[in-house]
Amino acid sequence: SAPSLPTSFLHSSKMSEVENAFRKFAIYGDTSASGNDMMGKNFSKMCKECGVMDGKAVTSTDIDIIFNKVKTKGARTITFAEFQQAMKKLCCKRFKGKSPEEALQAVYGLIEGKQPGSAGTTKATKVGGVERLTDTSKYTGSHKERFDESGKGKGLAGHQDLTDNSGYVGAYKGAGAYDQTH
Repeated sequence: SAPSLPTSFLHSSKMSEVENAFRKFAIYGDTSASGNDMMGKNFSKMCKECGVMDGKAVTSTDIDIIFNKVKTKGARTITFAEFQQAMKKLCCKRFKGKSPEEALQAVYGLIEGKQPGSAGTTKATKVGGVERLTDTSKYTGSHKERFDESGKGKGLAGHQDLTDNSGYVGAYKGAGAYDQTH
């Protein structure tokens, strides 16, 4: 199995940097997360963004397999201790030819001080026809009613036809004249 590391390394300042990164990735995208345990998707995001997964020596499949090996049976998350076990397993794959200690140091070197980025997230585009389609000043018909002059939406008032509960058919010219004639 994985070689045991000197305990001095596990309590060094480098380790706290790795633990900080672990906590930042653990809470990414999950408002209820404590940061003490990490879900599989966050684990693979961390491995991707920190360069542990290079697509050759370590693939996303390797990441998933190792995550499932180290986590407690039936659990959906890994603790920091289990994360360290996973890194021990991954480092020898990622840095072939290095001693297990050097490989682990190298993997932790990739991770320390990192935090989840929003690379690859969708941004609003303004290319081609989109500019024209999103310009509210050019809207016509019923859609024009949904925006004020500045182009800001009116919300519900612009969406709904407000119902007239007077009892008369719409556009009836004699509305409200009953009391006068009888």
